[in-house]
Amino acid sequence: MTNQIDVQVSRIDGSVSNARFAVKRMYNFGSATRDPQVAVAHQEEVAKSGIHIAFDVPAPRIYPIALQALTSDDEVLVQSDRTSGEVEIVIHVGDEIYVGVGSDHTDRALETVSIPGSKQAVVNHLAPVFWPYDEIRDSWDDCVLKSWVDDRLYQDVGVSAFLRPEDIIALLRERVNGVPDRDFMIYCGTIVSVDKALGFGTNWRYQIDSPSTGRRIGATYQVVDILAEIKPEFRVPFFNPKRGNAA
Repeated sequence: MTNQIDVQVSRIDGSVSNARFAVKRMYNFGSATRDPQVAVAHQEEVAKSGIHIAFDVPAPRIYPIALQALTSDDEVLVQSDRTSGEVEIVIHVGDEIYVGVGSDHTDRALETVSIPGSKQAVVNHLAPVFWPYDEIRDSWDDCVLKSWVDDRLYQDVGVSAFLRPEDIIALLRERVNGVPDRDFMIYCGTIVSVDKALGFGTNWRYQIDSPSTGRRIGATYQVVDILAEIKPEFRVPFFNPKRGNAA
């Protein structure tokens, strides 16, 4: 299976061209920081919500993502009021390496049961503009990631906290079988929010800034809880109410 996504490639000379990226596989990284201790704060904040981190699996942890989870739509449909976004570096490997930004939107209620399952349940949102990595490689560490929820600053972190794109790609090939030679996408993980707690809300905005070149990529989306549209007396519980009695 291969998805086709329409994007724009923005070059350092100011030119912008339309492109169609083929995506054969998609992967999400977790705890992909250069210093493993930097990721601990984010692990602690998700632990407050009852989410179990698989510390017995070496970081960065890798989650394969179904291709239908990739979207740039203005609305993201969820089935819980406990969902939140995470601004992340996005890498696309095609005819060359491209970098952009996205939001790994996650169902935090489901994440308490299964991290891989929660990542399949909600979309990976994508800002459909990419920079050729070779053009920004030397100034890459100056870039900054930010996100907002309901107009409140939620995340603010330099990309220098994360493994460089070439190191992410090398780790992926080392740890995952069957990675295509090209035409795959990677979401590169996140770290702590500014107030060190998971945020929930309706309106999400995120971006990556390149101060050295004066450029920015960003996107916004609105979350819609479609389960809330069902009248309460007809709403099937999100979790099995008897799961605590399961063997």
